[in-house]
Amino acid sequence: MGNEVLSTEMLRHGAYICLTVPRDARARVAAAAVPTLAARLKLRNEFDIESGHPPDAIAFLRRLDAAPGAIADDEILRADAVVHVASGAAGPVAEFCTEVTRLLAPAVKPHVLRGVVHPKDYTSAAMNQFAYAHQRGQERGSSMPNAFLLPMSKTSAWWAKDWMERHTYFLPRYEHGRMVSEGHALASAAGVACLMRRTYDHETHPAPTGAYDFLTYFECADADVPTFHQVCAALRDVKRNPEWEFVREGPCWHGRRVATWAGLFT
Repeated sequence: MGNEVLSTEMLRHGAYICLTVPRDARARVAAAAVPTLAARLKLRNEFDIESGHPPDAIAFLRRLDAAPGAIADDEILRADAVVHVASGAAGPVAEFCTEVTRLLAPAVKPHVLRGVVHPKDYTSAAMNQFAYAHQRGQERGSSMPNAFLLPMSKTSAWWAKDWMERHTYFLPRYEHGRMVSEGHALASAAGVACLMRRTYDHETHPAPTGAYDFLTYFECADADVPTFHQVCAALRDVKRNPEWEFVREGPCWHGRRVATWAGLFT
């Protein structure tokens, strides 16, 4: 069974721009004309959002900590800040990435992670009600200040499976009427009500060498940070969620949402 039935449509384009800024360059970087660039591209600040993602968006995330993953990526692991930019069109995202690289040179060389949003391939009406209809939406930075960026890729063994077999890993498995594994959907269910989640795919699957298949991102309130880690632990437990046998994670970067570009460096 081929993958030709899966959608290749791109609904949204996004990028996470990871910045490692030397201390002696912070004042100059903070004064860079990034807010002017964002205004010219009509990017709306996600910090002020109360009901979902704006069509053209920007967000500023200041480092709290980071943990290494199976995929080594020091440019994420050591990043002092991450800027998120998104649009329904590829042009504004590409222009922002190009211009911010120019504005920050030579002191800072941004590490850019780009992806797209595709239509949901494996979501039935029932699964939509279970996992998406009541999921936590994006809120103001003051109420959900925590941001987690966690890129990952699937192994070649995963991509060798046909789409129907891959689909089975997202659901619980039963033998003789007894559940033997929860699958992705149940293992992550505790996060539906409290974690805002967003995933960008690489434009092609599998992604080329050096790129990630998926850029996963979460926001939550301070009280829900333990739930984020509990959900991650549940997904990583291959007895509960056999899918993770085929997953390789990059660093898990934890940041704080801030209202302004300059706020990243103060």
